[in-house]
Amino acid sequence: MEFLGRLVMSALAVIVTSFLLPGVHIDGALTALIVAAVLSLLNAVIKPVLVFLTIPITVLSLGLFLLVINAAMILLVDKVVDGFSVDGFWTALFFSIILSLITSVFSSFNKKERE
Repeated sequence: MEFLGRLVMSALAVIVTSFLLPGVHIDGALTALIVAAVLSLLNAVIKPVLVFLTIPITVLSLGLFLLVINAAMILLVDKVVDGFSVDGFWTALFFSIILSLITSVFSSFNKKERE
């Protein structure tokens, strides 16, 4: 049940982020939910492999290459999910940054409610 709550929270973050960035287009709430689900699946399966394979580059860039990996995950979701589009790499990079900020804000509200 907690996973569904986090998924809905991520979908809301995707919707808010798509309103903030002009290069991100999303068809509706169901598409945002699918984007959140696919993104969480890719982050659980593919991202750890990419992070492991790019450890030398990540160390040399002081961790900034992880932003490139996050943008690549967003671009991969763009290719997989119909109704969701990102205009380019830089838009995907800013989308990933803003999405993680909004998700952390939503998570902090959720933690306050539990206490």
